[in-house]
Amino acid sequence: MLTGEMVFQTILSNLEISLGISRVSPVINDAIGALIFGIVVLIGVTIFDYLFGWMERKLIAKMQLRHGPTVVGKYGLLQNLADFVKLFAKENIIPANANRWLFLISLPLMAAIFTFIVEILPYGPAAWGVNLTLGMLLVFVLLSFMPLLVFMISWASANKFASISAQRSVMMLISYEIPLFLVVASVAVLSHSLSLTQIVAAQSGWWYIVLMPLGFVIFLIAMLAELERPPFDLREADSELIAGWLTDVGAPLYAISLFVDYTRMFVGAALISILFLGGWNGPALPPEMWLIIKIVAVSVVVVVIRATVPRMRLDRTLRLGWLWLIPLSIVNLTWGLLLVGGLL
Repeated sequence: MLTGEMVFQTILSNLEISLGISRVSPVINDAIGALIFGIVVLIGVTIFDYLFGWMERKLIAKMQLRHGPTVVGKYGLLQNLADFVKLFAKENIIPANANRWLFLISLPLMAAIFTFIVEILPYGPAAWGVNLTLGMLLVFVLLSFMPLLVFMISWASANKFASISAQRSVMMLISYEIPLFLVVASVAVLSHSLSLTQIVAAQSGWWYIVLMPLGFVIFLIAMLAELERPPFDLREADSELIAGWLTDVGAPLYAISLFVDYTRMFVGAALISILFLGGWNGPALPPEMWLIIKIVAVSVVVVVIRATVPRMRLDRTLRLGWLWLIPLSIVNLTWGLLLVGGLL
């Protein structure tokens, strides 16, 4: 059976032979392998983003007794492509009072950070660009830049509605990062590692959703808040803040924001699958295929939540984070310590 490891090794070997670099140091070979892996993963995530956007529109339309995209392409599959072409063809308008360069680089910088996270995630027992010992810690350190970038975009636009929206988003992101990190600490305690590959290997028997169901629920809720997905999409309270901190961005930057949103969705679904659903562990199918199936399943759950759960008010969102999720995440961490200590 053809596995991801065999595919990447074959590509790397052919490239080395064609370029005549088979005798170059292992460091260069590893760098070339990481580059090839990164390009393949980036193409794969771009395809996921495109199909997820189409699936989200069709699934929500089905649940609301509508048709969704149907005109452009078979089953509307080319509608997203038409939308992106339209957005990038339009003029990139910048507000007169905006900090021009900061306004222009904020969203591309956000896209670059999430693209980098996608590149360092493992997708199989040997399908990774760089096997980091502290990979999980690096991922969540990069995620912690989100409040800063959100506030930077709103401040650069010089729009009071964007500023209010960013303040709401930052308050929510900070309050939900605490239970998120506590749950991650619980997973690290159970697996005795901060390496994402080792965390998946530790779930070869029992998945952590079985050992820590409370941690899974907390992580899912906190991750939805980190991704600003409904019911935590406070940045786009239509009747109050228009499009929130994206109100003043032009069409090309808005297209980049859509790429960022869907890439964030991929990262969130991949982390849930790796930390709680056994990652690529599964029978019969290639390991990478199991991880893809789990990511798609988590994505469908997120879309169903968007279609069925109304947006929460800011005060209730903060109360849920500070008064409920943080204490429960401490309980979950204690549970993990008891499991490791053999007291349960």
